Amino acid sequence: MTEFRKTPEALARLTPEQYRVTQESGTERPWSGEFVSNKRRGIYVDIVSGEPLFSSADKYESGCGWPSFTRPILSEHIRELSDVSHGMVRTEVRSTHGDSHLGHVFEDGPEEEGGLRYCINSASLRFIPLEEMAAEGYADLIDLVE
Repeated sequence: MTEFRKTPEALARLTPEQYRVTQESGTERPWSGEFVSNKRRGIYVDIVSGEPLFSSADKYESGCGWPSFTRPILSEHIRELSDVSHGMVRTEVRSTHGDSHLGHVFEDGPEEEGGLRYCINSASLRFIPLEEMAAEGYADLIDLVE
């Protein structure tokens, strides 16, 4: 299996917005992210480490202004931490190996899919289309998209 980690080279490739979101726990403006309306089949990986995070099969339109997913691909690639910033209590979502801030998880998702809404910043993600997954080293996850 591929080793997923944060490297100086990966950080150097980030745009200022990607760096602010992933490394400084920032949030992109609602409806401004590249993947809010993306309907293509594929997977979303951590922009820093490449670890697989979410499948297009679990993406849905929540109306919140950020890409929303009902579940991660593999729970071991996601860490959930208490976040008491901005005068509220939320659950922050970070990638395990890249330690990138991804967004937050809320309990107002589709009940028939488990009730969770992973509200994720596009700036923390890289999308890999289904037709490129094998070439990018994610062939073992194709069944989760098809």
